[in-house]
Amino acid sequence: MTSNTPHKNDDALPPTSARIRERISKAGQRFHANDNIAAFLEPGDLDALINEVEGKMKGVLESLVIDTESDHNTQDTARRVAKMYIKEVFRGRYMPAPPVTEFPNAERLNELMIVGPITVRSACSHHLCPIMGRLWIGLMPNEHSNLIGLSKYSRLAEWVMSRPQIQEEAITQMAELLMRKVSPDGLAVVMEADHFCMHWRGVKDSETKMVNSVMRGSFLKDAALRREFLSLINLKP
Repeated sequence: MTSNTPHKNDDALPPTSARIRERISKAGQRFHANDNIAAFLEPGDLDALINEVEGKMKGVLESLVIDTESDHNTQDTARRVAKMYIKEVFRGRYMPAPPVTEFPNAERLNELMIVGPITVRSACSHHLCPIMGRLWIGLMPNEHSNLIGLSKYSRLAEWVMSRPQIQEEAITQMAELLMRKVSPDGLAVVMEADHFCMHWRGVKDSETKMVNSVMRGSFLKDAALRREFLSLINLKP
């Protein structure tokens, strides 16, 4: 006897990644390596993505002629790498922004505030090699600014940096996020980092670091304020 009730066949569905891309495309949004796509994920998507990435990573290992069957060191490597990318290294793509409690500037603070150095970890979107560095944030609040707890700067930095990035875009994203959260008169963000795409491959130069900055508002207009901030962070180990 044949039932007229259709049976659910997960194998017949498009891959989870394809369904997520379709949702993003329908919304007219982009999904670049350093974008956050949490708003387009549904319950169960992350676990399904881990399974999908595991299968494709196993194919990469096979194409590299690595025996994942009899080599005890690589039998579970594909699974470990999939979980690492989605739950740790690139989690800033898949997780919503961390909750940040904002407090009114009741005392009308309007002096320079500096937070840092904040340790940051990311991955170069060109080679997926580690980027390890430090971040400093300078703020000039006004009476209408929202103040956030010290630890929240680190949480926001981790959320932004835990994506495939290039350093120049990463600190611009950080600056834009803080401008929205705090609404200060001025904002400065400086990042110094080691790039393992230079240390580990290519020129193999282990001494070169990259330092760049983003200035907004009063830090951009007031050279004396900018000099004060840069002199106080001092960029020394």
